[in-house]
Amino acid sequence: MPAPLVPATPAFEADGTPYSPLFDDIFHSREGGPAQARHVFLGGNGLPGRWKKKSRFTILETGFGIGLNFLAAWSAWRDDPDGPAKLHFVSIEKHPFSATDLARLHARHPEFAALSSELCAAWPMLVPGFHRLEFEQGNVVLTLCLGDVATVLPQLRLSADALFLDGFAPARNPDMWSSSALKLVGKLAAQNATFATYTAAASVRDALGAAGFEVRKVPGYASKRDMLCGRYMRPGSAPAAPSQRRALVIGAGLAGGAVCERLAARGWELDLVERAPGPAQEASGNHAGAFHPLVTIDDNVMAQLSRAAFCHALRQWPTLDGVSWSRCGVLQMPRTEEESRGQSKALAALGYPPSYASLVSRDEAAAKAGIEVTEGGVWFPSGGWMQPATLVRAFLEKAKPRLHFGTHVDRLERSSQGWLARDVAGNPIAEAPIVVLANADDALRLAPSTFATVRRVRGQVSYLPAAKVPPIRAVLLRGGMVLPATQGVAVTGASYDVEDNDPNPRLDSHVGNLERLARILPECIGQLDPLTLEGRVGFRAVTRDRLPMVGSLSDDPQSAGLQGAFAYGSRGILWCGLMAEVLASRLEGDPLPIEARLAKAVDAGRFERRARPG
Repeated sequence: MPAPLVPATPAFEADGTPYSPLFDDIFHSREGGPAQARHVFLGGNGLPGRWKKKSRFTILETGFGIGLNFLAAWSAWRDDPDGPAKLHFVSIEKHPFSATDLARLHARHPEFAALSSELCAAWPMLVPGFHRLEFEQGNVVLTLCLGDVATVLPQLRLSADALFLDGFAPARNPDMWSSSALKLVGKLAAQNATFATYTAAASVRDALGAAGFEVRKVPGYASKRDMLCGRYMRPGSAPAAPSQRRALVIGAGLAGGAVCERLAARGWELDLVERAPGPAQEASGNHAGAFHPLVTIDDNVMAQLSRAAFCHALRQWPTLDGVSWSRCGVLQMPRTEEESRGQSKALAALGYPPSYASLVSRDEAAAKAGIEVTEGGVWFPSGGWMQPATLVRAFLEKAKPRLHFGTHVDRLERSSQGWLARDVAGNPIAEAPIVVLANADDALRLAPSTFATVRRVRGQVSYLPAAKVPPIRAVLLRGGMVLPATQGVAVTGASYDVEDNDPNPRLDSHVGNLERLARILPECIGQLDPLTLEGRVGFRAVTRDRLPMVGSLSDDPQSAGLQGAFAYGSRGILWCGLMAEVLASRLEGDPLPIEARLAKAVDAGRFERRARPG
């Protein structure tokens, strides 16, 4: 379980230099933060010269602090017409500032005013994990890793071209400069990667040498006599950039639409094949669905993934046109006393900010929901509802793939171009080096697996006339859900019918949905007749560990290029964007946007790996 984040509190020395009471040290030189960033970290790494005309350049920083190194690097990229096409900046921070405090700290540096405004507007909620922020139409990417350096470094998957070693002084922050930490830094270095740091401490110099760096002492910034810089001398990691950026995506629901958008943002040429006559015709076509993270006492993998996906979605969706959604808030009410105690313990232990999750009383919950409720519970103020079909269409409008609607892929076969999809008559549909199966439970028909299995679970939602439901202002959960009415319809449900292939709405499922609704809004049940209700059936694809299948489906060379993005269960709205970013990052060789353990947990080849002897 990650330790609760303890945000930094702004403090200043008499001359206005930002100061950390936690570490009893200043954030940058008293002679000037931006100038120090340029002299030590850019100059010490030979930048901008070393990134000239590169397609991608990755910087790893060990202490984000107030962000001046990032702003200086971003500014240098903007000013350099020959800079890298894409700049990745990955930074670790144990004690982040709030967006308000960050803006206050940046106000002392008006040269960065425009960039600071963009950064602070995109600043994430202060919850543990990786947060990927995109700027300059996705060409400058900040991956902010909130957590302790000793915890974060082993979870990074990247190949750093330059290293900004910028923690507080070794005497005051020894963990940042330990031999074990710097050894991990070395493992993340690319061939001939460079490093720079303001310190010249002998202990740091020795630890860097032991980690494989050639170390030089050079003049420091302003009154500081010396600093260290150098080069990684051992064989480094190398990102696997694709030779061709072409892919065939099968499935035009949330998963496939999100994959198209993320790959198109990286310049890929795409064919999208869908058996239905249009996008979002299956589970992604429900009138509306809820989105919210999970809170568990052990902060398990599912909770960590949902937190990462939730934060990613809240950053991504505002960049898309035509999406119908609302951050109206979600109230998760406990079903039992034991569940209520678990909610209390989890929130007390995890220390989330109220902007993410908080425990509310029954009266507080009623005020937020706009009606009387049976219980208090966990309040997610940024959760809400989404009309998934509008999200799919927004993804496709942005990606603009070649569309093959009403086309059933009967089989995939190897070809000179990689993979060829054929229809039932044997006619070719499309061909590409990469195929992404984003077609839910049908994926394993096209790529049979000895080890992976996906269950098809029927889910029926019931549509309630708005006039029959109280005018709730928030999504309410209690063993089921009810959404605020939109376009005259409120949604409640959903059934969970394993191995039930009936595609038509049924009376028994409406009855079951009303039973769930009775636990949430008992007063409205007498007004609803299940015989008169309309609804919709979708089919969830669920793995035995209930996690998605993302990435390469097998290590077998015969399956090279065959990728998965499916089995999102009932969380497609929440997971689709982040899982697409994970897949695209792997295909491009970009730094991963989530921790390695989470990427491993959703890896499409995990069942095959687990079945291997030893």
